[in-house]
Amino acid sequence: MKKIVFLSAMCAMLLVTVNVSAQTKVIAHRGYWDTEGSAQNSIAALNKAHEIKAYGSEFDVIITSDGVTVVNHDDVIEGMRIEETPYEKIKDLKLKNGEVLPTLEEYLIAGKANNGTQLILEIKPHKTKENEDRAVAATLALVKKYHLESQVEYISFSLNICKELLKGSPKSQIAYLRGELSPKEIKEIGLTGLDYHYSVYEKNPTWIKEAHTLGLTVNAWTVNGTDVMKRLIDQQVDFITTDKPVEVQLLLK
Repeated sequence: MKKIVFLSAMCAMLLVTVNVSAQTKVIAHRGYWDTEGSAQNSIAALNKAHEIKAYGSEFDVIITSDGVTVVNHDDVIEGMRIEETPYEKIKDLKLKNGEVLPTLEEYLIAGKANNGTQLILEIKPHKTKENEDRAVAATLALVKKYHLESQVEYISFSLNICKELLKGSPKSQIAYLRGELSPKEIKEIGLTGLDYHYSVYEKNPTWIKEAHTLGLTVNAWTVNGTDVMKRLIDQQVDFITTDKPVEVQLLLK
């Protein structure tokens, strides 16, 4: 009888452990920006994502013509295409919260101080493969410089960028964003996960389970509707990327 009770207790503990580890995690889209004093892709947004204990804070990276990686979503800023513009011309531009446009190096330094918050680094597609490759090389060099290999996870809409990241950092978490590749195709390339708009999973209802069977992670973006949040949590996606991280966290409690 004692053995049965002991085994039952151990099984219960194992189930709790599995459930905790399998719980959907929250990624703040462009940081936690929808709050006072913050702005998209700002260092304040990164810090605020850490303050609310989000699993990760997502941000966007583009390289300038002279090789400086900056954090910005759009490839054009105040009429200037970033990858065709020297850093000197954009370095003093301000974000909506008054911060100066951050470099990736500044962002990584701030992120390193936020131990426990993953840095979900998206390298944006560039106009040429050469510029994409430059952006990957510069990014990986900075991540290595600050010993952030375990804290940084990579995503991109560019398959070329994903493949270059895989070549340069084969042990990293690298997920593809565009949504046209099946879990089997992602696995064959060697990437670690799918990071698709939630509508892709609605059109392909077997992909979440297929991805998990293949050992891939599943992220859904950008999920701001409560009903969609609930559905994805029920489907046990690994991550939800959202502009409303606190709302998702409340649903997970």
